[in-house]
Amino acid sequence: MSDSSRVVQENRDYTLFSWSVQNQLQPIHMTGGRGSHFFDGDGNTWLDFSAQLINLNIGHQHPQVLEAIKRQVDQLCFAGPSFATEPRGQLGRKLAEVTGLAKSFFTLGGAEANENAMKIARLYTGRDKIITRYRSYHGATMGAMTASGDPRRWPVEPGIPGIVRVFDPYCYRCPFGKTPDSCGRECVTHIEEVIQMEGPHSIAAIMVEGITGSNGLLVPPDDYYPRLRALCDKYGILLIDDEVMSGFGRTGTWLATQHYGIKPDIVTCAKGLTSGYMPLGAVIVSEDIAQFFESHMLFGGLTYSGHPVSCAAAVANLAVYEQENVFAHVLELGEHLAARLEAMRARYACVGDVRCKGLFSVLELVRDKASKEPLAPFNGSSPEMGLLAGHLKSRHLYAFSRFNMLWVCPPLVITREELDHGLNVIEEALARVDQALLPQTAATL
Repeated sequence: MSDSSRVVQENRDYTLFSWSVQNQLQPIHMTGGRGSHFFDGDGNTWLDFSAQLINLNIGHQHPQVLEAIKRQVDQLCFAGPSFATEPRGQLGRKLAEVTGLAKSFFTLGGAEANENAMKIARLYTGRDKIITRYRSYHGATMGAMTASGDPRRWPVEPGIPGIVRVFDPYCYRCPFGKTPDSCGRECVTHIEEVIQMEGPHSIAAIMVEGITGSNGLLVPPDDYYPRLRALCDKYGILLIDDEVMSGFGRTGTWLATQHYGIKPDIVTCAKGLTSGYMPLGAVIVSEDIAQFFESHMLFGGLTYSGHPVSCAAAVANLAVYEQENVFAHVLELGEHLAARLEAMRARYACVGDVRCKGLFSVLELVRDKASKEPLAPFNGSSPEMGLLAGHLKSRHLYAFSRFNMLWVCPPLVITREELDHGLNVIEEALARVDQALLPQTAATL
């Protein structure tokens, strides 16, 4: 048995992998990485087209962040959450600056951030209900999972009480049967009807992903967030903006909602906060909420809240964004990515829709463009999606696919040449899918 096979076997024998039927797993033995690539135990180099879990924004092994982690380890590895440390204060100040909010409560990941955001909203408002969207994912802890609309919540239902779900701004498959020409923005107006039916006095917050991530990357119409913000203000409801996946440069701004000119009451973040170099999440709250907890108990705490090494990694990571002009690079390269994806939609029969904001993008694949029949069923797969994923893997392109969708979310530091190489491989896969669909298409004629 090779060393790489031994490592994989030990992982399989003694550890559990998330979101997996264990005996169906074939994990890649990762041994290292650099920039937009990582290396496996068999000596192969992979182009990381999903930035791992859409979190490795500055790429693999950035020396500036590695050095910051090493310095902090040498100085102070751990301080309890009731202690003040320099990196904790530095990070809190920076997050207030870039979000326009006031104070941060630190967690170890996005799910914990969303759990505490809901708790803070309930404590601050004295109300119980949280409105969320059906095509959403907020984390795998019990409260965050219940708040998700994602099918992954089904095995843990009924979950926590007080979650009310509404429909999404899904323009390609509008749940209200509208087209861009006929739309009256029912994706917002129906939320007001839900608020009235549930009782405005009972609703603490509306929690949404800045741009929906693993449930289809739904880019909202330009007026969606201004209208939602106005709706929250009308009824005294807090707006919680989950930027765990869409924040920190992924769309070319600190927060995806900044594209739309609104300010949330609470922002949750993780992933791009440290680019995955250390575990860290944050709940960032407005001045009004921060002042409330000056004289009221914050009923929440975590042993590793404000961990000094994680905070030091985040401070260095945010500095990389600014010093290397990463956001400007994302906006420039994002235009090129959007053009390439639109060309794929025009060229390939299986590409029904493409959605893109910065380096946050998805291809939605169909069997027929006229009927929009998905290439795989909701919460399922298909031989054609397996064919696509298999081709990408054979060309050592690591990309995230789910249901009938394929994401293109590489590290934000990817070069244009690397991006084009990966897109060329995707086009090879799409051509193979089109070919596989030909007999089915002919049979329907």
